[in-house]
Order: sequence, then structure tokens, then C-alpha cells
Amino acid sequence: MKNQILAIIKKDIRSITSNHRMFVTLLIVPIVLTVLVPTMFILIMRFSPTESADFQKLLALLPSAEQNENTFKNMLRLVLNYMLPAFFMLIPIMAASVMAACSFVGEKEKRTLETLLYSPLSLKQIFRAKVLAAFLLSMLVSAISFIVMLLVLETETWLFAGFFLLPDIKWLLVLLLVSPAVSLIAITLIVKASAKAQSVEDAQQGAVFLILPIIMLLAGQFSGVLLINAWVLLALGIVCALLAVLLLKQSMSNFKYETLLK
Repeated sequence: MKNQILAIIKKDIRSITSNHRMFVTLLIVPIVLTVLVPTMFILIMRFSPTESADFQKLLALLPSAEQNENTFKNMLRLVLNYMLPAFFMLIPIMAASVMAACSFVGEKEKRTLETLLYSPLSLKQIFRAKVLAAFLLSMLVSAISFIVMLLVLETETWLFAGFFLLPDIKWLLVLLLVSPAVSLIAITLIVKASAKAQSVEDAQQGAVFLILPIIMLLAGQFSGVLLINAWVLLALGIVCALLAVLLLKQSMSNFKYETLLK
């Protein structure tokens, strides 16, 4: 059974990576958020007066223990450790929506759904394999995005300011707890919608509602209304992880053949 589940996972991942349109779609959002946006921030901070009211308003939110006499360094620390982590709640949802939306509706479009249902796997195992495939891909995209972002950010920081910045503990909470939990919630809902949808576009519509809370959080971050600290991330991650597990169990238990064959 494990080999058959792995076969489904490999097939789903291969179907995305071999489809140039979907693969490019999968990469666009991470590239924009992890390369273009940080670069834009650094250029703005480097060539704009850091004494402006907007910059000072943001710096006032930074804990006093993390501030020093170097305003540019304080701003970079604010961007790296307080603003950019929020992007990694958005990236897995966007990555998951591309693959998860194709999970069952893609089988319908390719006329391979009946073949899949005739396999020795139970419907719950098939559902779990579809969710796991999208989850692994979204986590891979998040991990690669983090590495690329860190390389770009550290390189530009060194070129413009002559020093390196290290990520703090919030990144561990985001990458290992919050991002996987948010991704699993999104994937479970989208895969479930994919079973009822008649097209990939229909299945992806649900992702719009999933990213609205993240966009509101990002707006709060960039407007200086709030900054997320480690304790908030820990609480958010635990709540999202519990919700993800409950949602996955509930979705698998209510998943029926009739849903797929409509």
C-alpha cells in the first residue's frame, strides 16, 4: 500500500512540474515575495532618509532590546524578522492552491479518475495521498523560497551596508509550525473542493477566501499597526495545527464515492 500511495504522490508532483504553465504559476508568487519585495525594501531604505516619520513609526514598534544606533540595521532587522515571516503564511497557500486544485478535478479532466478508484487503495488513502502530495510540494516551495530569500537579502545587505543579519527564532516557528499548519488547512479544503469542482478554476476559488486573513495580517505589519512576536506565532501555530488535524480527519471521514462521481 505504501508503494501505491507513493506512486500517487510522485504522479501528482510530476504532473505539476511537467506542466510549464502551472510550474511557472507556482514560482511567480515566491519569486515576487522573496526576491523582488525584499530588494525593493532594501533599496528604499538605502536611498530614502531613514529619519522620515514613516520609518520612525515602524522603528518605534521594534523592541528596545533589538535596537542600536544604526538605523539602517534596525530597519533591516525589522523587515527580516518581523515583516517577511508573514509572507511564509501566504506562499504555502498559493503553492498549495496550484497543486491541490488539480488533485481530483485533474483526474476528471484526464479521464483517469475511474482508474484511480479501481486501485487497491481505499478512498481515505487516496484522499490522504492527494493531500500529502500537495503538502510536500508546498513545503518544498517554502523551504526553497526561504533559502533564496536569505541568500538575496544577505548578499544585498553585505553590498550596501557591509554586515550580515541572522534570522531569529520566529523563523523556526513560521517554517516548522505555522506555515505547515496553514498549508495543511488550505490543502485539505482545496482538495475537498476539487472533488466536487468541474474545473481547476472552480477549485481554486476557495483559496481566495483563505488568503484574506493573511493579507489583513500583512497590511497590519506594513502599516506599522502591529508586529508579530514569537509568542503570538506559537499560539497561532498551535491553533492552526489543531484545526488542520481536525479538518483533515473530518474531511476524510465525510469523503464519499458519490462526491467524486457527480
